[in-house]
Amino acid sequence: MAKHDDDDMTELEQHQLALVHWQQQAMESGEKALIIFEGRDAAGKDGSIRVVTEHLSVRSTRIVALPKPSDRERSQWYFQRYVPRLPASGETVIFNRSWYNRAGVERVMDFATEQEKQVFLRDVPTFEAMLLESDLKLVKLWLDVSKDEQAKRLKERRTDPLKILKSSPLDAAAQGKWDAYSQARNEMLVRTSTAQAPWFCVRADHKKQARLNILRHLVQALAPKKIAKILAAPDPEVLFEFEPSAISDGRLAP
Repeated sequence: MAKHDDDDMTELEQHQLALVHWQQQAMESGEKALIIFEGRDAAGKDGSIRVVTEHLSVRSTRIVALPKPSDRERSQWYFQRYVPRLPASGETVIFNRSWYNRAGVERVMDFATEQEKQVFLRDVPTFEAMLLESDLKLVKLWLDVSKDEQAKRLKERRTDPLKILKSSPLDAAAQGKWDAYSQARNEMLVRTSTAQAPWFCVRADHKKQARLNILRHLVQALAPKKIAKILAAPDPEVLFEFEPSAISDGRLAP
């Protein structure tokens, strides 16, 4: 990354630079970091990940966005296909959707049985506790978007030729099954946000503010204090730790 005078840097670049400083020390110390991005279709996961990784080390940073499982993978222990993608020493791995597919799209679209869904919700806190015991740092982000904003973004996908590759056959269900996705989100957050591995929710209708606050949170969650103190804390109106009251008080889209 080119050297800049702080006064010449944009606010976004200053936030990205703090994350670069964190990764420099993480690579030297052998730290392992896993960042999970989840959210509804068109919540802004791709764009947020692009901003996060723009200046990070290509060799030490991996983005994992798995396709639907093969027949062989469907016969395996559910978490098995994710384990080989976990970070090793000095690596940062970002999951663009993750094992939480089972609590979201697989639940809503009936790609998993009721028993499989319940087993997942029961087991995932234990699985994540095991990861944390292996000295892995885990950050879980839920990007929340309103129904109207999602409709606008899905329309852009259909009409903008540069966004056509973002389209998915499941897009059509995003609005029609909005309430089912809300119910799935609520249960997932309640049952899998733990003291060890909490969910942090991002109100993502405003892309710029969402991305700046995600960068702030990642630096706060991952970096030592000497780096973290450079940035302001995330705005709680934009990014906040999940608590059940957020479902009913308007912080999460109904």
